[in-house]
Amino acid sequence: MTPTAGNSRRRQRSTRVVVAALLLLGAAAAVAGTAVTGSWLAVTVAGGLAVLLGVAATKITHSELLASRREAARDRASQAQAFRDLDGRRAAEGVEFAANMQGRIAKTNATVSRLENRLADAAQELADARRGLTDVEEQLAYAERENSRLGERLGDAEERATQAVVRVAELELEVDMLTAQWEAAEAALVAKQIKSA
Repeated sequence: MTPTAGNSRRRQRSTRVVVAALLLLGAAAAVAGTAVTGSWLAVTVAGGLAVLLGVAATKITHSELLASRREAARDRASQAQAFRDLDGRRAAEGVEFAANMQGRIAKTNATVSRLENRLADAAQELADARRGLTDVEEQLAYAERENSRLGERLGDAEERATQAVVRVAELELEVDMLTAQWEAAEAALVAKQIKSA
């Protein structure tokens, strides 16, 4: 509610309304005063004067009512314009928020894709390391005389496999975190669109 609308609702009686009330009071006093005299001519003249004063009071009250309605219409028009402006700003903010969230979702999708590629590479490294471990174990079964040399190779292959397993676990954890963030951002975007609608 604008300050103008609030003031118009609490507006004091205007001078015109007070004048109209005084005219009616004067008309009533004139009729009452002449009725006491008992003269029909005086009562008739006072009645005619009372009608004229009533018409003038009605005209004054009517003009005051029209002025009040015009002022109220102006207040409503200014409120409607303020609400239109506010709605326009909110719509622009909603569009800006949606664009921002789309950008964040695109970045998150790119990060997820990058991590999935890294996870695939780590999985390939793990598979390679396991194949190497298998090869070393087969060579160990066939060549006991090269036991010391193959033992070192086996240790290296196991270390690479352990590092690969740790790396895969780290990447899986990172993918899970980014997926949760992406879903939360998507849910926030949907909630904002629902509120904007």
